[in-house]
Amino acid sequence: MRQIRIAIAGVGNCASSLVQGIEFYKRSARDDNNSVPGLMHYNLGGYRPGDIKVVAAFDIDKRKVGKTLTDAIASKPNCTKTFYPIPRRIPVTVQMGVPLDGVSEHLNGYPAERRFIVAGKKPADVVKILKKTGADILLNYLPVGSEKATAYYAEACLRTGVSFVNCVPVFIVSDKAWAKRFQERGIPAIGDDVKSQMGATIIHRCLTKLFEDRGVKIETTYQLNVGGNTDFLNMLNRSRLKSKKISKTEAVQSQLHVPLDHENIHIGPSDYIPWLNDNKVCFLRMEGRGFGNVPLHLEMRLSVEDSPNSAGVVIDAIRCCKIARDRKIGGALVSPSAYFMKHPLQQFSDDEAREMVEEFIKASRER
Repeated sequence: MRQIRIAIAGVGNCASSLVQGIEFYKRSARDDNNSVPGLMHYNLGGYRPGDIKVVAAFDIDKRKVGKTLTDAIASKPNCTKTFYPIPRRIPVTVQMGVPLDGVSEHLNGYPAERRFIVAGKKPADVVKILKKTGADILLNYLPVGSEKATAYYAEACLRTGVSFVNCVPVFIVSDKAWAKRFQERGIPAIGDDVKSQMGATIIHRCLTKLFEDRGVKIETTYQLNVGGNTDFLNMLNRSRLKSKKISKTEAVQSQLHVPLDHENIHIGPSDYIPWLNDNKVCFLRMEGRGFGNVPLHLEMRLSVEDSPNSAGVVIDAIRCCKIARDRKIGGALVSPSAYFMKHPLQQFSDDEAREMVEEFIKASRER
């Protein structure tokens, strides 16, 4: 049986949902059709969700380091829903990662059950572990603002030939210099900043393109997001938000022929509400003018469980990355990055990107 061997950097809510999802679809699906609820593809290029195997994991929280992955994903400060209890212990021990800039100092003012508590252990040798476990792909789930830590794991991938799927808004795969290095090494990579399955950004993008295609001139828009997970708590430190705001704003602006002036568009995390836990609530407003210059306003409220919402996309990104490895394709993967990520090296409309991904998958079947 073909396997996709992955390592995970950051065993938080997103990792929890992904691991639960792998087990859920391994046991619930019985055929190869694409009508399985919650997935864009059940069989993607010959790979099914159950073919994904976690072989290594890294975190810095003392409540997770040294535990099995099964126990770690259920440890604080994780707060996402348990939609599929893991029926067995996954034989992977969470190793001590590199803290660097992965933790913001402002978190110290919050209750321990809500924030990271850094383990006082020596970081593991990531390069050595990636080689020893035979990992194909390293999945980056570090907190927003972890610029140095993300670069550290990207460098480990370049040294070991392991692919990099960057789910956070640190510009690695979408940076020309980094992309060139992955290209020269023949290592496929996907990034940056995962675009959730039915999230605020994908809906905002689609509505923006709809306004544009239907001849409605957008004058102003905002997207305000609130939540209660560690990601939102971490983002209360506004100094860590620069790349996140760029990523989300460019994702929407890219759907316009003429981008809005900076003062007429506001997109970004707005506040932390502890009792929401992993629930994310988006408030979206768009103002424009239609036929005869008559004004119209659109308002929308979206409520989603944040981490499962991203896992449905990541499970496809992992498999597309493995297909590229099978086909000896290196560098930033254009179509998967454009469809699965907010800040790819090259932006396309979501319809275009979806068609490109389907062609990418089809080529792997025909090879």
